[in-house]
Amino acid sequence: MITSLELKNFTAFRSLEIDFSPKINVIIGENGTGKTHLLKAAYTLSSGYKLFSKQSSVEASDLKNFLTERLIRLFLPLDNKLGKLHHTGAEEKAECTINFSLEQMLKISFFNNSQFVNIMENQNYKQYQKIPVFIPTKESLSFMEGMLSLYDRYKMTFDETYRDIWSLLDLPVIRSENLHEKSKWAIEEIESICGGKFIFYGGGRVNFKVKNIEYSANAIAEGFRKIGILSRLLETGAIQPGISGALFWDEPEGSINPKLMKLLVKILLELSRNGQQIIIATHDYVSLKWFDLLIDEQQEDEIIYHSLYREPENKELKVHSTKEYLEIYPNPIDEAFEALINAELDKTMGDLGR
Repeated sequence: MITSLELKNFTAFRSLEIDFSPKINVIIGENGTGKTHLLKAAYTLSSGYKLFSKQSSVEASDLKNFLTERLIRLFLPLDNKLGKLHHTGAEEKAECTINFSLEQMLKISFFNNSQFVNIMENQNYKQYQKIPVFIPTKESLSFMEGMLSLYDRYKMTFDETYRDIWSLLDLPVIRSENLHEKSKWAIEEIESICGGKFIFYGGGRVNFKVKNIEYSANAIAEGFRKIGILSRLLETGAIQPGISGALFWDEPEGSINPKLMKLLVKILLELSRNGQQIIIATHDYVSLKWFDLLIDEQQEDEIIYHSLYREPENKELKVHSTKEYLEIYPNPIDEAFEALINAELDKTMGDLGR
């Protein structure tokens, strides 16, 4: 489990510390408050398995090179220069620190002219071999085949979270008896909603099957393709409650009809109850409210809401975290819907609606 993340002079963050729930974390904030950068920073620093699983012996220089390339491939800074991820105007070095359960941690640093990161602290980091999953904002099943081959052939420059998710989606399905019971339940629920299932043939080729008839994935609603990604990750074991690393999901509501959000939140809650850490970023009132309504204290649910905002005086990014929905502050999602309701009342009832 990821327990905390600290960022100093990194991208838009001057200084930020955030403690994560081992269950569900919901990150909100206006556009430009660093939600995706926060997700990617935690995802980058928890991706050491990519290096350690390939090499039996890993030197400090190997880890330094790996993390440098990882940051560049995930954040795509200007001119592919690591130093461009240094906070503009900051005189001190950038520092990124991640802590895991079982006293594992990693701390890196770099300056605005650095070509490689510096490993400041490394405590049992190699022992953290859990595989995190990052589901990007855009649906990716429909262009997976072509882009996967192009990426591997030409080392194309685009957000590597897509290459990562395609690799996990292309894994073989694990035996049904090895699937977690809640994974089986979630897969069945998703296939029922979609009216069929996505079939993966390797190399990124994906069709959608209804009974004995197959269709192009491009012919299927984008919202179904988006939620179908979760189903596939569950059936390949890329997401295994209690075994896999954190699930990062950037704007899961994208392309999904609000009517499906209740099911999606129920699935995420069930996964978290069985040991899956979940960290999502959202702009969606419906999903945010379903988390509030479906949380069950008797099942020991825990949701921490993290609200990113800029301080009015100096515009620095800060975070306010709470376990209570009504204590989320600031809450731009609620504020937007309150403004909408007030505008409706003003239009239909005038001053009587106040």
